[in-house]
Amino acid sequence: MGGENVRLYVKGQVLGYKRSKANQENHTSIVKIDGVVTRKETEFYLGKRIVYVYKAKTQKQGTYFRAIWGRVMRPHGNAGQVKAKFSSNLPPISLGGGVRVMLYPSRV
Repeated sequence: MGGENVRLYVKGQVLGYKRSKANQENHTSIVKIDGVVTRKETEFYLGKRIVYVYKAKTQKQGTYFRAIWGRVMRPHGNAGQVKAKFSSNLPPISLGGGVRVMLYPSRV
């Protein structure tokens, strides 16, 4: 196990907010997880932690990077998308941006 890099997350993209024809609910985001293409495959990721990492202009606690943590709540549609809730609502600049879907907590 010498020089291997171990990644404890799967990449994903923020597609948008939960919405209807007239209303948009910012407290729930729709996320596409890489490599997941069916509703059945999303079952593994339900309850997993998810994080949006971004870079800020000012330094806090010795770093420019900040994170908004959330959790995968439920599937969305039949194409492998999921709904996620974050500790604070994701900013509009995050739409189309990347997130990390952590492989914990385990439900096995």
